Amino acid sequence: MSPPTYLDDFHANGYAVLRGAFAPAEVAEMAAAFDRAYADGLDHGRSFRHGNLFYRVAPDAGLGTIVRYVQWPSRRDPVLERYRRDPRILDILRPLIGADLKQIINQLHWKPPGAAFADFAFHQDARFRRPRSAYRDLATSYVQTGIAIDPHRADNGAMTVLPGSHLLGELDFDTDGRVMDGAMAEADLARLGLDPARVVTLEMEPGDFAIWSVMTVHGSGPNRSDDDRRLYINGYVAAGNCDRGEWAFRDGRPCMLPERPSLVHYEELFERPGPHYVDP
Repeated sequence: MSPPTYLDDFHANGYAVLRGAFAPAEVAEMAAAFDRAYADGLDHGRSFRHGNLFYRVAPDAGLGTIVRYVQWPSRRDPVLERYRRDPRILDILRPLIGADLKQIINQLHWKPPGAAFADFAFHQDARFRRPRSAYRDLATSYVQTGIAIDPHRADNGAMTVLPGSHLLGELDFDTDGRVMDGAMAEADLARLGLDPARVVTLEMEPGDFAIWSVMTVHGSGPNRSDDDRRLYINGYVAAGNCDRGEWAFRDGRPCMLPERPSLVHYEELFERPGPHYVDP
């Protein structure tokens, strides 16, 4: 019998990790891009938008002003733009969702040591696919990915996942509850009949590449270590099942971002593209 592959893991558990997908020199290149983006966010001093490019800058009780995340940093940084459409990503995703892929997530996430607000409550990414009419066949058409820039461990807020939860369909999480800054409460799982004891930590080394379903229940806790926890997140979709997003691969070929941005999540993209600052 052949050994299980990442495809077997993904289909059975709703997630998989490909170890060492990116070399140390490549990780260092992306880490430098993270540093540039973080410095840009701090220079703004508050949340800032220019089209789809968005810096979420917020006060933190532990560290002062921090950059929580940046959406569509590839609009500004050519290194991040290149890695979001790396052919290796297509090779990994092609057996799952094909060779014509749009991208609806392009984000940098930080969990600096000492940050008071860095948790993500248990959730499914499917809850953020709005308006739902624009996103079809969620369970089979969308794959989330993350490149580990730092070691990911339980003590620095690594992602935790509930294996097999992607097979349960879209669950009735509290749609009014916050995900970002929300604690991973075992009661939220128990209320849905899920066993908190089955949750596992997605431990990764720099350069590891994680994939997970938009139906997979996951969350992450605070960073209690002395080390940063950075993750480069990119979400892809079979192009025929999504009316939004930027092309990443078309006919199996990487696509650079066009000069004119496409509608993704920011509903006022064409009426109020910016640049402008965003109130909390």
